[in-house]
Amino acid sequence: PYATPVGLTYDTGDYEVHLARALEKADVAGFAARKQASADKGLLRGLGYSCYIEACGLAPSNIAGALGARAGLFEAGEVRVHPTGKVLFGMGTYGSRSLSVGGTAIVKAVDKVIAKGKKIAAHLLEAADGDIEFEGGNFKVAGTDKSLPFAQIALTAYVPHNYPLDKLEPGLNENAFYDPTNFTYPSGSYICEVEVDPDTGVVKVDRFTAVDDFGNVVNPMIVEGQVHGGLAQGIGQALLEHGVYDDDSGQLLSGSYMDYAMPRADDLPHFEVETVKGTPCTHNPLGVKGCGEAGAIGSPAALMNALCDALWPLGVKDLDMPASPHNVWKAIQKAKH
Repeated sequence: PYATPVGLTYDTGDYEVHLARALEKADVAGFAARKQASADKGLLRGLGYSCYIEACGLAPSNIAGALGARAGLFEAGEVRVHPTGKVLFGMGTYGSRSLSVGGTAIVKAVDKVIAKGKKIAAHLLEAADGDIEFEGGNFKVAGTDKSLPFAQIALTAYVPHNYPLDKLEPGLNENAFYDPTNFTYPSGSYICEVEVDPDTGVVKVDRFTAVDDFGNVVNPMIVEGQVHGGLAQGIGQALLEHGVYDDDSGQLLSGSYMDYAMPRADDLPHFEVETVKGTPCTHNPLGVKGCGEAGAIGSPAALMNALCDALWPLGVKDLDMPASPHNVWKAIQKAKH
Protein backbone atom coordinates (compact mmCIF):
# COMPACT_ATOMS: atom_id res chain seq x y z
CA PRO A 1 0.00 0.00 0.00
CA TYR A 2 1.04 3.61 -0.59
CA ALA A 3 -0.48 6.58 1.25
CA THR A 4 -0.53 9.55 -1.11
CA PRO A 5 -0.07 13.16 0.06
CA VAL A 6 -3.76 13.89 -0.70
CA GLY A 7 -5.13 11.31 1.71
CA LEU A 8 -5.86 8.40 -0.63
CA THR A 9 -4.11 5.05 -0.31
CA TYR A 10 -3.21 2.96 -3.33
CA ASP A 11 -3.94 -0.53 -2.05
CA THR A 12 -2.23 -2.62 -4.76
CA GLY A 13 -0.17 -2.23 -7.91
CA ASP A 14 2.78 -3.75 -9.75
CA TYR A 15 3.77 -1.11 -12.26
CA GLU A 16 6.96 -2.62 -13.60
CA VAL A 17 5.02 -5.59 -14.97
CA HIS A 18 2.85 -3.62 -17.39
CA LEU A 19 5.65 -1.22 -18.32
CA ALA A 20 7.93 -4.11 -19.26
CA ARG A 21 5.16 -5.76 -21.27
CA ALA A 22 4.35 -2.50 -23.07
CA LEU A 23 8.00 -1.99 -24.03
CA GLU A 24 8.03 -5.49 -25.50
CA LYS A 25 4.73 -5.24 -27.37
CA ALA A 26 5.60 -1.80 -28.77
CA ASP A 27 8.95 -3.06 -30.11
CA VAL A 28 10.74 -0.06 -28.66
CA ALA A 29 14.02 -1.75 -29.55
CA GLY A 30 13.14 -1.37 -33.25
CA PHE A 31 12.19 2.31 -33.00
CA ALA A 32 15.52 3.67 -34.28
CA ALA A 33 15.15 1.77 -37.56
CA ARG A 34 11.57 3.00 -38.01
CA LYS A 35 12.67 6.57 -37.25
CA GLN A 36 15.34 6.38 -39.94
CA ALA A 37 12.84 4.95 -42.44
CA SER A 38 10.57 7.92 -41.78
CA ALA A 39 13.46 10.36 -42.15
CA ASP A 40 14.27 8.82 -45.52
CA LYS A 41 10.78 9.91 -46.61
CA GLY A 42 11.23 13.42 -45.21
CA LEU A 43 9.02 12.69 -42.20
CA LEU A 44 9.61 12.99 -38.46
CA ARG A 45 8.91 10.08 -36.08
CA GLY A 46 8.48 10.33 -32.33
CA LEU A 47 8.01 7.92 -29.44
CA GLY A 48 5.97 8.82 -26.37
CA TYR A 49 5.20 7.16 -23.05
CA SER A 50 2.44 7.57 -20.49
CA CYS A 51 2.18 5.63 -17.22
CA TYR A 52 -0.97 6.32 -15.22
CA ILE A 53 -2.61 5.43 -11.94
CA GLU A 54 -6.32 6.23 -11.76
CA ALA A 55 -8.57 6.65 -8.75
CA CYS A 56 -11.97 5.35 -9.80
CA GLY A 57 -14.92 3.37 -8.59
CA LEU A 58 -16.41 6.45 -6.95
CA ALA A 59 -16.32 5.59 -3.75
CA PRO A 60 -16.42 6.24 0.00
CA SER A 61 -19.28 8.47 1.11
CA ASN A 62 -17.22 9.85 3.99
CA ILE A 63 -14.58 11.14 1.55
CA ALA A 64 -17.27 12.51 -0.77
CA GLY A 65 -18.83 14.31 2.20
CA ALA A 66 -15.50 15.82 3.24
CA LEU A 67 -15.15 17.18 -0.30
CA GLY A 68 -18.59 18.80 -0.16
CA ALA A 69 -20.85 16.23 -1.82
CA ARG A 70 -24.40 16.25 -0.49
CA ALA A 71 -25.19 12.65 -1.43
CA GLY A 72 -23.69 9.31 -0.57
CA LEU A 73 -21.88 7.30 -3.22
CA PHE A 74 -23.03 3.89 -2.05
CA GLU A 75 -24.65 1.49 -4.48
CA ALA A 76 -27.82 -0.51 -3.97
CA GLY A 77 -28.31 -3.98 -5.35
CA GLU A 78 -31.58 -5.87 -5.59
CA VAL A 79 -31.75 -9.52 -6.54
CA ARG A 80 -35.13 -11.02 -7.39
CA VAL A 81 -35.19 -14.77 -7.82
CA HIS A 82 -38.19 -15.92 -9.86
CA PRO A 83 -39.96 -19.20 -9.16
CA THR A 84 -38.18 -20.56 -12.24
CA GLY A 85 -34.79 -19.85 -10.65
CA LYS A 86 -34.04 -16.98 -13.02
CA VAL A 87 -32.28 -14.00 -11.43
CA LEU A 88 -32.70 -10.40 -12.38
CA PHE A 89 -30.59 -7.57 -11.05
CA GLY A 90 -30.07 -3.82 -11.58
CA MET A 91 -27.28 -1.34 -10.91
CA GLY A 92 -26.13 2.14 -11.91
CA THR A 93 -22.85 3.24 -13.47
CA TYR A 94 -20.43 6.16 -13.59
CA GLY A 95 -16.81 6.67 -12.70
CA SER A 96 -15.89 3.07 -13.61
CA ARG A 97 -17.95 1.74 -10.71
CA SER A 98 -20.32 -0.67 -12.46
CA LEU A 99 -18.58 -3.83 -11.28
CA SER A 100 -16.37 -2.65 -8.41
CA VAL A 101 -19.24 -0.91 -6.56
CA GLY A 102 -22.49 -2.04 -8.19
CA GLY A 103 -21.25 -5.58 -8.65
CA THR A 104 -20.24 -5.77 -5.01
CA ALA A 105 -23.71 -4.64 -3.94
CA ILE A 106 -25.12 -7.44 -6.07
CA VAL A 107 -22.72 -9.95 -4.49
CA LYS A 108 -23.84 -8.86 -1.03
CA ALA A 109 -27.49 -9.29 -2.04
CA VAL A 110 -26.71 -12.71 -3.53
CA ASP A 111 -25.08 -13.72 -0.25
CA LYS A 112 -28.39 -12.92 1.44
CA VAL A 113 -30.26 -14.98 -1.16
CA ILE A 114 -27.98 -17.95 -0.47
CA ALA A 115 -28.48 -17.54 3.29
CA LYS A 116 -32.26 -17.56 2.78
CA GLY A 117 -31.92 -20.52 0.42
CA LYS A 118 -30.09 -22.46 3.12
CA LYS A 119 -33.06 -21.98 5.45
CA ILE A 120 -35.47 -23.27 2.81
CA ALA A 121 -33.18 -26.21 2.04
CA ALA A 122 -32.91 -27.01 5.75
CA HIS A 123 -36.70 -27.08 5.97
CA LEU A 124 -36.99 -29.41 2.95
CA LEU A 125 -34.13 -31.70 3.97
CA GLU A 126 -35.10 -31.73 7.63
CA ALA A 127 -31.71 -30.48 8.75
CA ALA A 128 -30.34 -27.58 10.78
CA ASP A 129 -29.55 -24.32 8.94
CA GLY A 130 -25.92 -24.57 9.99
CA ASP A 131 -25.53 -27.97 8.34
CA ILE A 132 -26.47 -26.71 4.87
CA GLU A 133 -23.71 -25.87 2.36
CA PHE A 134 -24.10 -24.19 -1.04
CA GLU A 135 -21.73 -25.39 -3.72
CA GLY A 136 -21.92 -25.75 -7.49
CA GLY A 137 -25.51 -24.55 -7.64
CA ASN A 138 -26.73 -27.07 -5.06
CA PHE A 139 -27.75 -26.89 -1.43
CA LYS A 140 -26.59 -29.97 0.44
CA VAL A 141 -26.39 -31.36 3.96
CA ALA A 142 -22.75 -31.38 5.00
CA GLY A 143 -21.23 -34.84 5.17
CA THR A 144 -24.12 -36.52 3.35
CA ASP A 145 -25.31 -37.11 -0.20
CA LYS A 146 -28.55 -35.23 0.44
CA SER A 147 -28.83 -32.19 -1.84
CA LEU A 148 -31.31 -30.04 -3.75
CA PRO A 149 -30.63 -27.85 -6.84
CA PHE A 150 -31.00 -24.07 -6.68
CA ALA A 151 -33.97 -24.15 -9.06
CA GLN A 152 -35.96 -26.36 -6.71
CA ILE A 153 -35.22 -24.09 -3.77
CA ALA A 154 -36.33 -21.08 -5.84
CA LEU A 155 -39.63 -22.77 -6.74
CA THR A 156 -40.25 -23.83 -3.15
CA ALA A 157 -39.71 -20.25 -1.99
CA TYR A 158 -42.94 -19.36 -3.78
CA VAL A 159 -44.87 -22.50 -2.77
CA PRO A 160 -44.79 -22.14 1.03
CA HIS A 161 -47.66 -24.53 1.71
CA ASN A 162 -46.02 -26.18 4.70
CA TYR A 163 -43.63 -23.43 5.79
CA PRO A 164 -43.24 -22.59 9.45
CA LEU A 165 -44.31 -19.05 8.51
CA ASP A 166 -43.45 -17.65 11.93
CA LYS A 167 -39.80 -18.50 11.22
CA LEU A 168 -39.50 -18.61 7.41
CA GLU A 169 -41.00 -16.04 5.05
CA PRO A 170 -41.99 -16.91 1.46
CA GLY A 171 -40.11 -15.42 -1.49
CA LEU A 172 -36.46 -15.10 -2.42
CA ASN A 173 -35.85 -11.38 -2.98
CA GLU A 174 -33.02 -9.56 -1.24
CA ASN A 175 -31.55 -6.04 -1.13
CA ALA A 176 -28.08 -4.89 -0.14
CA PHE A 177 -26.18 -1.61 0.07
CA TYR A 178 -22.45 -1.25 -0.41
CA ASP A 179 -20.42 1.81 0.46
CA PRO A 180 -16.79 1.14 -0.52
CA THR A 181 -14.01 1.90 1.91
CA ASN A 182 -11.69 3.16 -0.83
CA PHE A 183 -11.41 3.93 -4.52
CA THR A 184 -9.99 1.33 -6.88
CA TYR A 185 -6.65 2.09 -8.52
CA PRO A 186 -6.14 0.63 -12.00
CA SER A 187 -2.87 1.47 -13.71
CA GLY A 188 -1.21 1.05 -17.06
CA SER A 189 1.62 1.87 -19.44
CA TYR A 190 0.88 3.33 -22.88
CA ILE A 191 3.34 3.82 -25.74
CA CYS A 192 2.57 5.81 -28.88
CA GLU A 193 4.47 6.37 -32.13
CA VAL A 194 3.62 9.23 -34.46
CA GLU A 195 4.83 10.30 -37.86
CA VAL A 196 4.74 14.00 -38.71
CA ASP A 197 4.91 15.79 -42.04
CA PRO A 198 6.91 18.96 -41.24
CA ASP A 199 5.66 20.70 -44.39
CA THR A 200 1.94 20.38 -43.55
CA GLY A 201 1.82 19.67 -39.81
CA VAL A 202 -0.23 16.51 -40.39
CA VAL A 203 0.22 13.96 -37.57
CA LYS A 204 -0.31 10.27 -38.19
CA VAL A 205 -0.68 7.95 -35.19
CA ASP A 206 1.26 5.01 -36.57
CA ARG A 207 1.43 2.64 -33.59
CA PHE A 208 -0.28 2.53 -30.21
CA THR A 209 0.25 0.03 -27.40
CA ALA A 210 -1.79 -0.07 -24.19
CA VAL A 211 -1.13 -2.48 -21.32
CA ASP A 212 -3.31 -2.20 -18.23
CA ASP A 213 -3.80 -3.74 -14.78
CA PHE A 214 -7.50 -3.86 -13.88
CA GLY A 215 -7.22 -6.36 -11.05
CA ASN A 216 -9.39 -9.42 -11.61
CA VAL A 217 -11.05 -9.32 -15.05
CA VAL A 218 -14.53 -10.84 -15.26
CA ASN A 219 -15.33 -10.27 -18.96
CA PRO A 220 -12.20 -9.72 -21.11
CA MET A 221 -14.20 -8.75 -24.21
CA ILE A 222 -16.00 -5.91 -22.42
CA VAL A 223 -12.72 -4.70 -20.92
CA GLU A 224 -10.97 -4.65 -24.30
CA GLY A 225 -13.89 -2.76 -25.83
CA GLN A 226 -13.79 -0.19 -23.04
CA VAL A 227 -10.07 0.37 -23.63
CA HIS A 228 -10.57 0.69 -27.40
CA GLY A 229 -13.23 3.34 -26.89
CA GLY A 230 -11.12 5.22 -24.38
CA LEU A 231 -8.11 5.23 -26.70
CA ALA A 232 -10.23 6.66 -29.52
CA GLN A 233 -11.56 9.34 -27.21
CA GLY A 234 -8.10 10.24 -25.89
CA ILE A 235 -6.55 10.40 -29.35
CA GLY A 236 -9.45 12.57 -30.47
CA GLN A 237 -8.82 14.90 -27.56
CA ALA A 238 -5.12 15.16 -28.37
CA LEU A 239 -5.43 15.71 -32.13
CA LEU A 240 -8.88 16.99 -33.04
CA GLU A 241 -11.36 18.03 -30.37
CA HIS A 242 -11.49 21.64 -29.29
CA GLY A 243 -14.25 23.56 -27.56
CA VAL A 244 -13.95 27.20 -28.70
CA TYR A 245 -15.64 30.01 -26.75
CA ASP A 246 -16.09 33.67 -27.55
CA ASP A 247 -13.72 35.70 -25.37
CA ASP A 248 -16.26 38.43 -24.63
CA SER A 249 -19.56 36.60 -24.19
CA GLY A 250 -18.49 33.06 -23.31
CA GLN A 251 -20.73 31.76 -26.08
CA LEU A 252 -19.73 28.30 -27.34
CA LEU A 253 -18.65 28.72 -30.94
CA SER A 254 -17.92 25.08 -31.83
CA GLY A 255 -21.55 24.19 -31.34
CA SER A 256 -22.00 21.38 -33.85
CA TYR A 257 -20.08 18.61 -35.56
CA MET A 258 -19.64 20.92 -38.54
CA ASP A 259 -16.94 22.73 -36.56
CA TYR A 260 -16.01 20.26 -33.79
CA ALA A 261 -13.96 17.34 -35.08
CA MET A 262 -14.59 13.88 -33.66
CA PRO A 263 -12.17 10.99 -34.28
CA ARG A 264 -13.09 8.57 -37.06
CA ALA A 265 -11.74 5.17 -38.02
CA ASP A 266 -9.16 6.56 -40.44
CA ASP A 267 -7.70 8.76 -37.66
CA LEU A 268 -6.78 5.71 -35.60
CA PRO A 269 -4.18 2.95 -35.90
CA HIS A 270 -4.56 -0.71 -35.03
CA PHE A 271 -4.37 -0.83 -31.25
CA GLU A 272 -2.14 -3.31 -29.44
CA VAL A 273 -4.11 -3.84 -26.23
CA GLU A 274 -3.37 -6.22 -23.37
CA THR A 275 -4.46 -6.68 -19.77
CA VAL A 276 -1.75 -8.17 -17.56
CA LYS A 277 -2.55 -10.63 -14.80
CA GLY A 278 -3.47 -7.93 -12.38
CA THR A 279 -3.05 -7.10 -8.72
CA PRO A 280 -6.54 -7.67 -7.27
CA CYS A 281 -8.25 -4.87 -5.38
CA THR A 282 -8.09 -5.63 -1.66
CA HIS A 283 -11.31 -4.01 -0.46
CA ASN A 284 -14.05 -5.49 -2.63
CA PRO A 285 -14.86 -9.22 -2.73
CA LEU A 286 -14.47 -9.44 -6.51
CA GLY A 287 -10.93 -8.01 -6.53
CA VAL A 288 -11.89 -5.82 -9.51
CA LYS A 289 -10.77 -2.33 -10.51
CA GLY A 290 -12.49 0.09 -12.88
CA CYS A 291 -11.60 0.15 -16.58
CA GLY A 292 -14.02 2.61 -18.20
CA GLU A 293 -11.82 5.71 -18.45
CA ALA A 294 -8.37 4.10 -18.60
CA GLY A 295 -7.86 4.46 -22.35
CA ALA A 296 -8.85 8.12 -22.26
CA ILE A 297 -6.47 8.84 -19.37
CA GLY A 298 -3.31 7.28 -20.75
CA SER A 299 -3.60 8.10 -24.44
CA PRO A 300 -3.49 11.93 -24.69
CA ALA A 301 -0.23 12.17 -22.75
CA ALA A 302 1.41 9.33 -24.66
CA LEU A 303 0.48 10.91 -27.99
CA MET A 304 1.56 14.43 -27.05
CA ASN A 305 4.86 13.11 -25.67
CA ALA A 306 5.42 11.27 -28.95
CA LEU A 307 4.65 14.41 -30.92
CA CYS A 308 7.05 16.52 -28.83
CA ASP A 309 9.71 13.84 -29.31
CA ALA A 310 9.24 14.04 -33.08
CA LEU A 311 9.40 17.85 -33.16
CA TRP A 312 12.22 18.27 -30.63
CA PRO A 313 14.99 18.36 -33.27
CA LEU A 314 13.21 21.33 -34.88
CA GLY A 315 13.23 23.26 -31.62
CA VAL A 316 9.59 22.68 -30.60
CA LYS A 317 9.72 22.13 -26.86
CA ASP A 318 6.02 22.17 -25.99
CA LEU A 319 2.63 22.03 -27.72
CA ASP A 320 -0.92 22.50 -26.53
CA MET A 321 -3.81 20.25 -27.49
CA PRO A 322 -5.37 19.81 -29.93
CA ALA A 323 -2.40 19.09 -32.17
CA SER A 324 -4.26 19.93 -35.37
CA PRO A 325 -2.21 20.24 -38.57
CA HIS A 326 -2.49 24.03 -38.40
CA ASN A 327 -1.33 24.21 -34.78
CA VAL A 328 1.56 21.82 -35.41
CA TRP A 329 2.60 23.76 -38.53
CA LYS A 330 2.49 27.07 -36.61
CA ALA A 331 4.67 25.59 -33.85
CA ILE A 332 7.23 24.44 -36.42
CA GLN A 333 7.31 27.86 -38.12
CA LYS A 334 7.66 29.65 -34.76
CA ALA A 335 10.57 27.39 -33.78
CA LYS A 336 12.33 28.19 -37.05
CA HIS A 337 12.31 31.86 -36.25
